[in-house]
This record gives sequence, structure tokens and C-alpha cells, in this order.
Amino acid sequence: MSDVKPGQRAPRSPSGRTEPPGRTTGPAERARPAERAGGRERSDRPGTSRPLAVSGLVAAAWCVGIGLAVLTTVTLVGWIAAPRTALGPGLPGVFRTAVNFWLVAHHAGFSLPGGRVGLLPLGLVVLPGVLLYRSGGWMIRTARAPRPVRGVRGADPTMTVVVQVALALAVPYAVLAALLALAATTPVVRPSAWQALLACLVVAAVAGGLGAGRALGAARGKRVRTGMGALLRLLPERPRSLVIGVLGALGVLVASGAVLAGVSLAMHLSQATALFDELAPGVVGGALLLLIEVVYLPNAVIWGMAYAVGPGFAVGTGTSVSPTGVFLDMVPSFPPLAALPEPGPAPALSLLAVATPFLAGAVGGILSVRAMPSSVHEAAPMWGFLTGAMTGAVAAVLAALSGGPLGGGRLTVMGPSPWRVGLMAALEVGIAAAIAAWVFNWRILRRSAGPSDRPEPPKERRRSGRKEPAVPTGKRAGRPQRRTPAAPKPAETPPSPPPAPRPPRRPPVMADPVEFEEAEPVLTPRRPRRPRVREPLDSPAPTPPEPPADRRKREEPAEPTDPEPAETKAEAEAAPDRQEPSRHRDEPERTETRGGAIYVLRDEPAED
Repeated sequence: MSDVKPGQRAPRSPSGRTEPPGRTTGPAERARPAERAGGRERSDRPGTSRPLAVSGLVAAAWCVGIGLAVLTTVTLVGWIAAPRTALGPGLPGVFRTAVNFWLVAHHAGFSLPGGRVGLLPLGLVVLPGVLLYRSGGWMIRTARAPRPVRGVRGADPTMTVVVQVALALAVPYAVLAALLALAATTPVVRPSAWQALLACLVVAAVAGGLGAGRALGAARGKRVRTGMGALLRLLPERPRSLVIGVLGALGVLVASGAVLAGVSLAMHLSQATALFDELAPGVVGGALLLLIEVVYLPNAVIWGMAYAVGPGFAVGTGTSVSPTGVFLDMVPSFPPLAALPEPGPAPALSLLAVATPFLAGAVGGILSVRAMPSSVHEAAPMWGFLTGAMTGAVAAVLAALSGGPLGGGRLTVMGPSPWRVGLMAALEVGIAAAIAAWVFNWRILRRSAGPSDRPEPPKERRRSGRKEPAVPTGKRAGRPQRRTPAAPKPAETPPSPPPAPRPPRRPPVMADPVEFEEAEPVLTPRRPRRPRVREPLDSPAPTPPEPPADRRKREEPAEPTDPEPAETKAEAEAAPDRQEPSRHRDEPERTETRGGAIYVLRDEPAED
């Protein structure tokens, strides 16, 4: 029977394939299909995935085997071209020499009858580093993934997976290295077993962790280019910002060292060529000597970085090469050492490199604050100085790795002083990073606070489908309101560009709707005045209408008085209206009440 109804598509499995009709996929079967990790399919069937410890042991043995195979081939070529007794008697001597080279590639020194050799090439670390990097990614893809454990607050829980994979690879790798150091010991060459154990543990943990981080990021579908970038995404925000600042400052310092070493070697190229010809190594020996020079180039770059920081480096006991001056003695016959300046004052052109640590501090401070700005102005310089201090610590470690003794006697001191380089780099880079972080953080806070202070444009009210009922007033307050049908929503238009900011407007103060009752007017409306009739110029101006009481008083017969002269009576009969304004002129204004309204009557002056 099929669970698929007519017209319904068949269910798809998590792997993207369509299930045939009649077959249902349960929860257990959904979890089995292939998981994507690094672009390859991986299944949980027995035999294809291994425990993490077993995968680490297999990867460690694979790295040791391939590394020894490569160095044994190179050693065998040198044994054929060089005198047979130079690398030991027979093939066992060749194998012991290859093991010593393999330990040197991890920066594990050895002792000779004349002294200890610690000046080891840093470029040779690339060979085991690449192998361990690939092994860390292979373990993520094939081993049973351990459960992530929550650690530091803000960190990705899968960071613990990277740590577990790195330790599972580094522990067996370091144990195998210590066993090989014990096996390669001879009365002439005695490798340091504890140095081999510690150096191989650190190299395997760092390289394997980077490879595991990159593979884990690729399994999540994220596009990562380097393992360092993948690990940075797993760190909390504040440690991530500090690591980014340290990497930026360290990159500027290393770049300055590379420029100094390259320019000095280019200026003394003829002397290096003459020294190479004096050695006359031949074709095969010349190729091996060139290979040794290439793997020692990172050491020269770090020595140039120490010169730019200030302390410089030494090429033997009682020597110094720094911006304050060059003091040299007998120099070993090694072609790259021909790039050393002449004894005396330091070259004027090289003094420009003294400003490099301050530039590195500015870059580190800006990058650290850009990765995570600080909301407090006083905290930004502190984080910047901490970035410089961490840069100084890393510079001290690099200085220690780039130098070391080269036998006994006068060559026991070779390379820069770690504590001097670290202290000077921490002070110079830290102060510049603190100032740059404070200024850049202030600019970020000012830029972020700028738009909030500006007046925001009035937001348009969203048009809703239904209208809000109006507040009833007057006679309609008791009647029910008819609801209007919802209007169709207008078609969405593309957003228009934001208008230019306008000056702020004071929002209108809207009072709550209050119902008022219509009250009777206190005063009745004033009656319109009648149009005046113009009289001759000698006639007086018309007077306002008299009240009824005054009119009755005027119409009543006057009491008999003394007889007036004839002229006075004639004037009174001729102009009766002239006497009325004169009588009212004495009174400035009068008040009357008509129909509940109060009127104020005033006399107007007569027109001449």
C-alpha cells in the first residue's frame, strides 16, 4: 500500500532523493542518510567512522611517516653527493640524520661534542605544519564528532570540538616524536627528548586545530579561506577583537622586517654571490645549500623586525646590529649573512624603520576597536594597550624561536634578545595602539550618536483597512454608528528615497474629545443700524434712537415757565433737533437693557 495520495508528490529524503511509493521514512532512517562535511558525503555505517582517539593515532602516524619519507629522500641525495662519512656510516646513519632533520623541523634542538645547536630554520616547520593541518581536517570528516561542550560565555560551543580534535592529534604525535628522539641518539648527536616532546605537541596542536576549525566551518556551509579565520568565528567577541588587533600589528612588524632583510640582501647581492662561489658546493651541494638558505629566510625576517623595534640582534658574543650602531667581529661564512651592514653608524635609510612599531600600534588599535567598539571612552585605550602588550609577547616568542646557540665558543649568542624585543614592542606598540584605539572609538561613538540627535522626519501613518469610529457629539451621541466596509488595501509601491531632513516641528497638542452642550447666548445679537440720510451741511448729525422713557418725558407737556424772548422761541422752533444733542452731550454714555441684552450708547460728534 502507498501512503501517497493521488496528486501528492512522493516524500523526499534528507539526502534529496525521492522515496519510492509504498515506503515511509521514519525518524531513525532520516538521521542515517549522508551528512555533508567539507563537500563530501559521510555515513554512520559501521566501519566508516572511528573513535576520535583512533583517528588521532592514525593521523599522527601518517604525518610522521610522510615527513620522514620526504626528509629521508633529501638526506639520501646529500649522502650520495657528499662524502660517505659526513652523514654517518651506512643507511642507519642516513636514517638517524633524517630523524634529526625531522626533529629540527619541529624546532627541537640537539647537542654536539662542541656545544648545543639551537639556531634552527623556521622555514622547515612548513613541512610538518601542512601535514598536520590536513590531518586535522581529515579527522573532522571521518571521526565520530564529539559532543560540543559549553565553555566560555559568548564562545561557540563547537570550539571545544576543535580543542578535542587538536589534542587527540597532538598527544600521540608528541609521543612518537619523543620515541624517535631517543632512537636517533648517538655519541656524536644527541637530540633533546623533552624538547622534541614539547615542540611537537605545540606544533601539532596549533596546526591540527587550524585544520579542524576550517573543516568544521566548511561542514556548516560557511565560506572560509583559512583555518585562522574559522577559529576567529568561534571565539567570543572581545577575545576575537584582541586577536585581530594582534595579528594586524604583528603583520606590520613582520612586513617591515621582510622589507629590511630584502633591501639589505639586494644591496649586498654581489658579496653574497662571491661568498657562495668561495664555498664551491657543486651542483647537488649548491641545490642543498640554496634550500638551507631558503628555510632560514624567516629567521632573517624576524631579525629585521627586531632591528625595527630597536634592540636589534647579535651575530656572536660582543656584537650588535641595531639602529644605534653596528658592532661586528668574525662572521660565519654563510651567504645570507652578507646582508649585514658595515661596522659603524647604522645606515640612514634603515632609521626610517624605527617608526614601524608606532604604525603597527595604530593599525592594531584601529582593528581591535573596529572589530568590537567600546561604549565607554576610557575603556578603549585600555584595550588598545592590551593589544600592544599581547603583540610584544608574540614578538618575544618569535625572537626566541629565530635565534639560539650555534655550537660553542663565540657563537653561543646568535639572534635577538627575546625579553628586550618583547618589552620594547609592548611599550611602543601599546602606546600607539592605545592612542589610536581611543581616537577611532571616539569617532565611532560620535558617528553613531549623530543621527540620533538629528530630528527624525515625521513618520507616515499606515493606512489600515478599517476606519476608526468618530467620537459622537451633540444629538448623535446616543445613536448607534454604522460600520463602513473595509476599503481595499492599496498596491504596494517601491519605497521612495528618504527625504532630506527638515527642521523639527512642534507636534500639535490634541485635547481629548469632550462633549459640549449649546448654552443660550448671554447677549442678543446687535441690530443692524439703519442707513443714515445725509442732511444739509448746517444740519446736525442724527442722534441715536431715544429710549421710550425719554420719549414719553419729551412728549409730556412742559410745566409753565417764565416767558422767553421771541428770538429764543424762534430759534428753538427752527432747530428743535439741535437742542437734543446738546442735552445729551453733557452725558458721555448711557446704558440700556433690551430683551436681556445690555447696550452702551455713546454720542457721536457732529459733522461740521
